[in-house]
Amino acid sequence: MPLTYWCEQAWLPDGVADSVLVTIDGARIVEVVQGDPGGARRLPGLTLPGLANAHSHAFHRALRGTTQTGKGDFWTWRDRMYEVAAGLDPDAYLALARATYAEMALAGITCVGEFHYLHHAPGGRPYDDANTMGHVLVRAAREAGLRIALIDACYVSGGPGTPLAGAQLRFGDGNADGWAVRAEELAAAYRGELDVEIGAAIHSVRAVPPEQMPVIAEFSHRHAVPLHAHVSEQRAENTACVETYAATPVQVLHEHGALGPRSTAVHATHLSEVDVELLGQSGTYVCMCPTTERDLADGIGPARTLYDRGSAMTLGSDSHAVIDLFEEARAVELDERLASERRGHWSAAELLRAATFTGHVSLGFPDAGQLLPGAWADLVSVRLDSVRTAGAAGLEAVAFAATAADVHSVISGGRQVVSEGRHELGDVGTMLSEAIRRVSGRVGTG
Repeated sequence: MPLTYWCEQAWLPDGVADSVLVTIDGARIVEVVQGDPGGARRLPGLTLPGLANAHSHAFHRALRGTTQTGKGDFWTWRDRMYEVAAGLDPDAYLALARATYAEMALAGITCVGEFHYLHHAPGGRPYDDANTMGHVLVRAAREAGLRIALIDACYVSGGPGTPLAGAQLRFGDGNADGWAVRAEELAAAYRGELDVEIGAAIHSVRAVPPEQMPVIAEFSHRHAVPLHAHVSEQRAENTACVETYAATPVQVLHEHGALGPRSTAVHATHLSEVDVELLGQSGTYVCMCPTTERDLADGIGPARTLYDRGSAMTLGSDSHAVIDLFEEARAVELDERLASERRGHWSAAELLRAATFTGHVSLGFPDAGQLLPGAWADLVSVRLDSVRTAGAAGLEAVAFAATAADVHSVISGGRQVVSEGRHELGDVGTMLSEAIRRVSGRVGTG
């Protein structure tokens, strides 16, 4: 039965409008018109399309606030991440991922791009179903009320010429051909499921030898699904790549068929002029994750230059130092202000488009991220009367003042998963505490 929501304000494709009625039928929007509320359900504040978190590692949520003691660097953080990865089993991962995705829903996220590489049991032994961990993530997203693009990552080496070791053994399938066998089984399991997209990933130039990259790219082309890769996040990554292959990571990916309009370069922080041109000319998306990039002291990527050269921008919360796409969006602008000592690189509409429509397209859901008939019924209402947003108006209020705490209601695929700031599953803080406590108790025992 169709259901109508009355939005005090709504962001439509042609701008913000007052008093908008959005009618949904099942998982889709069937009508968007301006009119009186009548008996429609009220959505206060400004209603946006659902947000798309284009880059997530769900199990990293257990690291928030635990890697800040001492000075450390990216590589010491990575060692702690491996400890958590070593201790996860399917049940613990389900609890952690479900709670993490529920936190995303509270923040207005209706679709997650899960960059998935924790595939096997300790020691690299496959589970009876080699895609058990992937199924866990799909189930977690569904229970939390999100669609998922499960970006299954090939990860077969610890660096150029370096075999996997320790927790990394859980990530590998031997080689790209072994990965492809497992990935084909995963894709077959969800064929025809509209809320699940099975994509592919080259974890990084450290983790996949160049001669094996075409196998992953071919999977993406044959299935017409997203292809993602971590790219130039750290200067040390670039140095090692140039020393080994006499080319930057972007150049290696380009030479082996991994760039293009279905591809996303995640981070893209330390780029040459040639890299920028290759990404832009190929139409490769760039996913910026500013809260993680600042947490790990990665640096500030040339987001606006990339955009102007042809690379559309998406946003991700990556390691979940923060889960707040409004913060990710404005951080793109604010970081560029710090780097350039100038204001006004991005408009509020450009930043929010990256968080909504563009993110969905990059994850394989081109029919989401806009409030119009035929689109997925994803509505996110943001309060404009909180202590953060009071006095502000329009898209600027959301892009430059609101936080995830200002999300009032979330309808995802026609299902209301958040009402008055509470998730239908219950107290997400308690869910997270229990899940992380369970993981922490297993660290070092896996």
